[in-house]
Amino acid sequence: MALTDEIGAQIQRLDRWGEWLLPSVARLLFAAVLASYFLASASTKFDGGPFSLSTGAFAQIFPQSLEAAGYDAGRLSWLQHGIALLGAWAELVLPILLILGLGTRIAALGMIGFTVVQSLTDIYGHMVGAATIGAWFDRGSDAVILDQRALWVMLFLVLLFKGAGPISLDRVLRARVFR
Repeated sequence: MALTDEIGAQIQRLDRWGEWLLPSVARLLFAAVLASYFLASASTKFDGGPFSLSTGAFAQIFPQSLEAAGYDAGRLSWLQHGIALLGAWAELVLPILLILGLGTRIAALGMIGFTVVQSLTDIYGHMVGAATIGAWFDRGSDAVILDQRALWVMLFLVLLFKGAGPISLDRVLRARVFR
């Protein structure tokens, strides 16, 4: 009985540590590995102001439509302009929110959606090849879309379900609101 009680106590300790350790490490890994990727990509989408998009923004988000429009973004629909603007802002704001731990669950959900849309755009809009798409349950672990982005989504799922962790603006705001 004593051994099973000790094992149970150790498991409970691990569970308690996981509540703060998993989201903290997830945010740290996001900041170290992915944040600069998203922020650099977002910086290529703006052209002179917060509501002025570069041609590159449309080339990244609507590659086939922009080509059909003769690379004249002015010929794209208002809906395409709106989607591109929202996508550019999401790519800029959501990573910053995750790093700060502010609105973390909503930002993580947004990043999951962003990653799915980004992947679908790469596959169907940019027509990337099978090697870039990859396949699950194969010997390779380096495919850019299925392998890497599945791991990104897993990281975002930790933040969606666990929150930001103890070192975050979410925690500070929660402490002030629920005093």
